[in-house]
Amino acid sequence: MSGGDPVVGAKLFKTRCAQCHTCEKGGGNKTGPNLHGLFGRCSGTVEGFAYTAANKNKKVTWTEETLFDYLENPKKYIPGTKMAFAGFKKEKDRRDCIAYLKDACS
Repeated sequence: MSGGDPVVGAKLFKTRCAQCHTCEKGGGNKTGPNLHGLFGRCSGTVEGFAYTAANKNKKVTWTEETLFDYLENPKKYIPGTKMAFAGFKKEKDRRDCIAYLKDACS
C-alpha cells in the first residue's frame, strides 16, 4: 500500500487520534493504547491496556492493509470494541494516517 502523505497524516493524527493514543516508544496508554510497534503486532496485546474481549479475540495482525480496513469503521471491523472513533471514510485520509503511523510508531 502506498500513496499516503505522512505530513498530512500527522495533522490528521493530531486532530483525530492523539487525544486517545500516543505513538512514541515508552509512551503511556491513554483512553486508547500506545501505538508504538503497531505494525506486526496482534490486536489486544499492549501491556497494561484494558482491552475488550472483542479486541483480544479478533487476533488481527496489524499491517497497512488490515489497518486500512479497520480505520474505515472500527466498530464494524471489531464489533464490541470500545474505540469511539467513527473512522476515516475517505481512502486518502486512511492512507495519509497510515503513512504517518509507519514513521511515528517504528
